[in-house]
Amino acid sequence: MIDREGPVPPYRQVAAAIRRRIELGEIPPGRRIPSLVEMEAEFGVARDTLRKAVQVLKDEGLVETVKGMGVYVKSPPDGAMGD
Repeated sequence: MIDREGPVPPYRQVAAAIRRRIELGEIPPGRRIPSLVEMEAEFGVARDTLRKAVQVLKDEGLVETVKGMGVYVKSPPDGAMGD
């Protein structure tokens, strides 16, 4: 869970937790990541913190917003899987 006293900001901890799920295939490409409401219940942090975490994942190219639908895991670019 979130370590509020540690050196890593909470938004980075949330981003790392979601990134780990994506990397492990728990949230595969084309699937929605948890909504802000779901993450708020799970991690117990403010929505602004969660928005920052999602922005980190967007900046890393892992997720994208689908208008009116939510935030989804992007498919890896062609050749990214060692082809």
